[in-house]
Amino acid sequence: MSGPLSGVRVLELSRILAGPWAGQILADFGAEVIKIERPGAGDDTRGWGPPWLRDDAGHETGESAYFLSTNRGKRSVAINLAEPRGQELVRELACKSDVLIENFRVGGLARYGLDWASLRELHPGLVFCSITGFGQDGPRAHQSGYDAAIQAMGGLMSITGEPDGGPQKVGVAVADLMAGMYAVSAIQAALLHSWSTGQGQHIDLSLLDTQVAWLANQAANYLIGGQVPGRQGTAHPNIVPYQAFACADGHLMLAVGNDAQFERFARLAGHPDWIDDERFRRNHDRVAHRTELIAAIEPVIAGRAVSDWLETLADEGIPAAPINSLDAVFDDPQVRQREMVRPMDHPLREGLPLVANPVRFSATPVDYRQAPPLLGADTRNVLRECLALEEEYIETLLQAGVVAARPD
Repeated sequence: MSGPLSGVRVLELSRILAGPWAGQILADFGAEVIKIERPGAGDDTRGWGPPWLRDDAGHETGESAYFLSTNRGKRSVAINLAEPRGQELVRELACKSDVLIENFRVGGLARYGLDWASLRELHPGLVFCSITGFGQDGPRAHQSGYDAAIQAMGGLMSITGEPDGGPQKVGVAVADLMAGMYAVSAIQAALLHSWSTGQGQHIDLSLLDTQVAWLANQAANYLIGGQVPGRQGTAHPNIVPYQAFACADGHLMLAVGNDAQFERFARLAGHPDWIDDERFRRNHDRVAHRTELIAAIEPVIAGRAVSDWLETLADEGIPAAPINSLDAVFDDPQVRQREMVRPMDHPLREGLPLVANPVRFSATPVDYRQAPPLLGADTRNVLRECLALEEEYIETLLQAGVVAARPD
């Protein structure tokens, strides 16, 4: 069964993570995604290893795990944009596409005649999504933006880490990933507008804007409360108790989300006196007296094993969870039940394990139709099918270094 975006063609002129993440999601949703890569090197992340994919014989292939994580469902076409004929090929593909995603520096595509201003004249209905570090205007517009720098500048690192430790970045590139998610949402909205009006539009999406936008309650805490939030480790700025605690044999995350849950927890902990204690009666009281309450809870939690607490808390409907390493994550019965690992046959390895898309459509399931492509794997077919080029002309382009392709 076709995905909900079946029939939509996306031309992806992006690399590394934010743009490719958006492209992969759109591909999962059924869109045809044509990824334009540099001949020879391809997307930068192809070289971001180890670890590398091992083939069925156990030999390293040179395909990085990083690239494989974010390029499922795409067709790879290797075109040299420095060549005028390469620029023309991309221009023709853009005119036959519904969406173009790019993450060049501001103004970078203009020199190739592939910018929004140039393409909109040829294809008025095109949805053109530009993902940059800082946006199309402003004093930093022409600077490159990388996830770690954006986490730092956008405030995330200032609220991540232990109170008495240094700032920390999140363990995955969340600024890039969230920009990719916002891009998917914006692209689909712009497609609806284009289909109803015939007018495409330019989406100006920056990593910094995205990072600031999803500071969420922490941003509101500052803007409304007037206090600059600091690092609180695993604790929550607005809810108490809501943090990690040490048990007799490890740690668990306790997330008491309301007063009723706190009453049940207090009884379970053997301290019904906490319920009527003026310091702890309501959540705002507990936030105000965080230090005293946490000091009282810690020895109680420390007296029992993680599994014991998790079972007991679950029986009382009190949210808590183990703090899993990744091997435990993928061995978790719930994760297994939800089939969050999807094997896909790759040209170099059968059953390549990839993380599934979390969206579950009831009528148009996610389309796991193609593993991440080898560089230039689809050059010939895309030029034949989309641009109707003759084989003789494709060979001329290959010989001239305008395009590159893997053998059929």
